Amino acid sequence: MKQDFYEILGVSKSASDAEIKKAYRKMAIKYHPDKNPGDSVAEENFKKAAEAYEVLGDPNKRAKYDQYGHQAFEGGGFGGGGMNMDDIFSQFGDIFGGFGGFGGFGGGGGRQRRVKGSNLRIRVKLTLEEIANGVEKKIKVKRKVQAPGTTYKTCGTCNGTGQMTRVTNTILGRMQTATTCSSCGGAGQVIDNRPADADGQGLKVSEETVSIKIPAGVEDGMQLKVSGKGNEAPGNGVPGDLLVAIEELEHPKLQREGDNLHYDLYVSFSEAALGASREIDTVSGKVRIKIDEGVQSGKILRLRGKGIPSINGYGKGDLLVHVNVWTPKTLNREQREFFEKMAKDDHFQPNPDNGDKSFFEKVKDMFS
Repeated sequence: MKQDFYEILGVSKSASDAEIKKAYRKMAIKYHPDKNPGDSVAEENFKKAAEAYEVLGDPNKRAKYDQYGHQAFEGGGFGGGGMNMDDIFSQFGDIFGGFGGFGGFGGGGGRQRRVKGSNLRIRVKLTLEEIANGVEKKIKVKRKVQAPGTTYKTCGTCNGTGQMTRVTNTILGRMQTATTCSSCGGAGQVIDNRPADADGQGLKVSEETVSIKIPAGVEDGMQLKVSGKGNEAPGNGVPGDLLVAIEELEHPKLQREGDNLHYDLYVSFSEAALGASREIDTVSGKVRIKIDEGVQSGKILRLRGKGIPSINGYGKGDLLVHVNVWTPKTLNREQREFFEKMAKDDHFQPNPDNGDKSFFEKVKDMFS
């Protein structure tokens, strides 16, 4: 089983954000590759700590983890798992800054800094059926890539580290600080040859088709990440990410509430009195349901498992069919005579019993 993130960082589940950050920084410095060259165990611990901090250091991800554990981040691309060294230094490099001269990407440890390209953001519109079943979308994206023929050379100012180190004598002793190199912007490299169609960093805009696998159960406003499909960085930098915002399209007949779906079914007086068989829409196609004779307006029929799959893999929601008896708005003379006669019939007088619940009781039962 995967090790608990709180256990990895050595903190309790009630730890504050500051305590979590402090614990991660302590572990990251202890197992930093520059302090443990060639030590595979230290590198593995370094990655574990970063993965734990990626989740616990984010309030939203931490809340999901506290509720669902590791399953909250399986298969959905919502962070956690599979982090490499470039990801770690790019996302959390500021954690190490100023500690004895090594700063993650660059610094006294001799590791050449690798800058990360900027992220791109797009919005993808999905139907309720696509959300229910999961879908793969092919999207055209314009992103910056290195122009063919571009070459780089080591920055002569920082000797490729991407940082400038300054030592200051104070009453407390010698203090060492690191700042980003002003010549290369922290990349450790400067452009040597730039093609005519490239910008000042040796990049140009290119259109690319990106395949995005969207898991079932996503929600409107949720954001997915496609690693490495953002803008490229100059030199030996790491590409940014493509951030995909989900937009849920309105369904003509179904309404979503969490993992449950709602459907308004209108039946006539005759169907309500005699019973009927009706075909309704679901996210997996049409189904036929039975309407019992004597059904009352406001009756809720529950079709279990016909809702939306949980994004965390915990089953499916239900489809709740709300029965509404349709009252005619206009009547001809013959119909009016019929209802005037029935109005005097005791069998047509409202006579609810204990089994006929009120609207509020039905709503209460629905959510219980």
